[in-house]
Amino acid sequence: MASTDTDWTQVEFTKSSYSGTDQGNCVELAALAGIVGLRDSKLGTASPVLEFTERQFHGFLAGVKAEAFDGRR
Repeated sequence: MASTDTDWTQVEFTKSSYSGTDQGNCVELAALAGIVGLRDSKLGTASPVLEFTERQFHGFLAGVKAEAFDGRR
């Protein structure tokens, strides 16, 4: 993952369209200067932000789509 000194508290995050309104498993994304931030929407600005370069994030998404992180395997 990328490691920056980015102050994410002033950046507008967008809630994932796959996050339901009552499931409690919601993530938000934001992009800033080639870095993608991912956080837990329940915590808002208090949430830690996982930072990825754009390339790392695209790799992460490919892994999610391929179910590479499915713990049931």
